Amino acid sequence: MSYKQTKVWNVDNNDIEKGEPLLLQEPTMWIRDNKLIAFPTETVYGLGANALSDEAVSKIFYAKGRPSDNPLIVHIGDKTQLNELVADIPEVADRLMEAFWPGALTLIFKAKPVLSTHVTAGLETVGIRMPSNPVARAFLKACQLPIAAPSANQSGRPSPTTAAHVLQDLNGRIDGVIDGGQTGIGLESTVLSIVEDTPVLYRPGGVTKEEIEGVVGPIGVDKALVSTNEQPKSPGMKYTHYAPEADVYIVEEPKHFHSAIQRAKASGLRVGVLASESYKEAHESIVVHSLYDLAQTFYYTLRLFDEKAVTVIFVEAVPTLGVGAAIMNRLEKAAGGKRL
Repeated sequence: MSYKQTKVWNVDNNDIEKGEPLLLQEPTMWIRDNKLIAFPTETVYGLGANALSDEAVSKIFYAKGRPSDNPLIVHIGDKTQLNELVADIPEVADRLMEAFWPGALTLIFKAKPVLSTHVTAGLETVGIRMPSNPVARAFLKACQLPIAAPSANQSGRPSPTTAAHVLQDLNGRIDGVIDGGQTGIGLESTVLSIVEDTPVLYRPGGVTKEEIEGVVGPIGVDKALVSTNEQPKSPGMKYTHYAPEADVYIVEEPKHFHSAIQRAKASGLRVGVLASESYKEAHESIVVHSLYDLAQTFYYTLRLFDEKAVTVIFVEAVPTLGVGAAIMNRLEKAAGGKRL
């Protein structure tokens, strides 16, 4: 499947706030016609398809090169759509939706048999979220369909936080992309299963474990998040992800940075560094100053390193509290477990 050109629609939050939904009329019509449309959310750009259509959803896997046994998250524009998609809405779900929807929290429900089997990958459950990004909300409401949407990148690559990133990976492979500017959070949504007696965290993300427990009390953590011997159950976590072209290494001790940089430079490698301000002297480095900045710019910076032909990247480990858990989760995937 190949397209001569991927169409781009420029729509920003100001357009939506001014009440100009006509700007989304064409991409809305296209997705109803089972085409692939990338769109911005508050986390990363998603690659959308009609979640009720096998034909449409199968195109996602082809365009991304994504394994077909990897389930997809469904995006909705209104909570009333849940009744059509899930078998049960437990009381804990109501509390979580009240606190975090619209927002960066995906909830795993027991699914009704209405979605494409490509969405659920044969499972009896489905992950659903309602984004807070105004462009995404307007688009999803106009579609009047549940939209399956993994990140809009080639499988394994860093997730896209701009429309330009989408086009780097998928230009000519998808029908269109709604350019809504750079995303805000910059990391994928948190995935929480509510089909167990106690909610279980499957993937850390923009909503932290601590924030969730502030609403529903203690939650469980999927064993795959703490053990490499366990098979992940969350969409987007089963295979290696988020990797740039360069080799990535996690640096546990700051004292190891200098020697690692010097060895890499002596070998003729082009070095990239994501670390605290004290490493500004690192050759060809890009320095991120705070935990928040790293969360927001992690994927953006990995892609920037690719553009600068960096061949090895050293990243300082961060504490796994709050959003740090999501950062380290993605970093482990990008590095393939390589540490110094």
